[in-house]
Amino acid sequence: MVMTKSTCVKAAAVLSALLCTEVAGFAPIAPKAFSSKLSQSTQVAEVETTTVTPEAESTKVVEAEEKVESMIKPEKKDKIVTAPALWEYNFGLQDPKLPMPHGIVQGVTPPERYVVDESFIETLERDGVVHIKGVFDDEWVNYLRKATAYQIENPHFWAFAGTASQLYDYIQRNIWQTNKAFTSFYHHSAVGHVLAQCGRTEEVRVSTDLLMVNPNKGFKWHQDNQNGPILWNEALRFWITMDETPADHGAPVYLKGSHRNDVVSDQAVFVDIKEEGLEDYRSEKIEFRPKPGDMLVWHPRTIHKVDGPKSEIWTSYRRVLGGTVAKAGTMYRDKRGSGGVLSDLGKHGMVEGDKLESPYFPIIYPQFNPEEAKERDEGNVGRSPSDIVSKIGGLVSKASGEKFSSFFQVLNSRSED
Repeated sequence: MVMTKSTCVKAAAVLSALLCTEVAGFAPIAPKAFSSKLSQSTQVAEVETTTVTPEAESTKVVEAEEKVESMIKPEKKDKIVTAPALWEYNFGLQDPKLPMPHGIVQGVTPPERYVVDESFIETLERDGVVHIKGVFDDEWVNYLRKATAYQIENPHFWAFAGTASQLYDYIQRNIWQTNKAFTSFYHHSAVGHVLAQCGRTEEVRVSTDLLMVNPNKGFKWHQDNQNGPILWNEALRFWITMDETPADHGAPVYLKGSHRNDVVSDQAVFVDIKEEGLEDYRSEKIEFRPKPGDMLVWHPRTIHKVDGPKSEIWTSYRRVLGGTVAKAGTMYRDKRGSGGVLSDLGKHGMVEGDKLESPYFPIIYPQFNPEEAKERDEGNVGRSPSDIVSKIGGLVSKASGEKFSSFFQVLNSRSED
């Protein structure tokens, strides 16, 4: 006789009903207690044999069967963030009007400082990535969480593509342009000071940033080329975490020293780490499990991945503010015709070779510029449909299309390597 799953379930249910015990318990019982319970159960069974009808016995069997079936079936998971409806998206500037941490007066108080030990900077230069713990205290973490909660509850139109595709539960590029709370974070927190030290530079500007909530599909091995209109050696990537890292997914993994590789094309996003020439790098993987208030800083060419949950459903939060900053002396690089153009869709009017000084790429170290901040607050910093069409138009050619397609190879809930 072949025992199918259904047969096993029914057999267990019948046995459970006949013994009048809970299949789900499985709790150990002390010998004396067990004997007493067995005696009591036998006595109850003897009394009930004179009153139990076939219908009642059938009901017991069905109930026990359902209980066993519920143990076998995986528990249904509910997403912690649901996708917004089309009519829920907002346009223009948004301001959660959050009180600033530490008594900071918005637009007045100078940015805070956080001293980074030289050993961390040397680690970044050697390994291509560094984990700096406890940069932001509970007040700053709570501030960022509240700003993120506001954004999820009031989704912006510029988040539509990433959110509708279910790539993330919520993702929005250049969040600082539309949400005042994140602008104020860059102006007044120590983020600029940390990045200036890491990059050994006297000036830091935001090239592009991202608010990322729960990467459903994860990202396979890749390098970052969505850095705005700047070159690799002019840029630093950063992550600021607001939550604990789950036990079995969500932890970023880097190939130590891979920013020095000369194998992967500048235009590539997806990276096959089995490619010849990457042997020395793929043997040294570094996994980080950042906690709330920690920062990760890395070189854009450092190869890395993030695994999403197997179910592609997040039942907890993984909220990150990340992006790319430009060092002092950076020049504007026109990236039309490459996938990198998608991180430069502003209507700034800059051309190849211009010095990167613009409200579209605001300075945050040594201090924010009030005039640049005013341009943003008055709604003069944004995107225009005509500019977007002009810049993305370069992607229609076969060559650039092939380069851009590398991005889509990156999407995957978990990497096999």
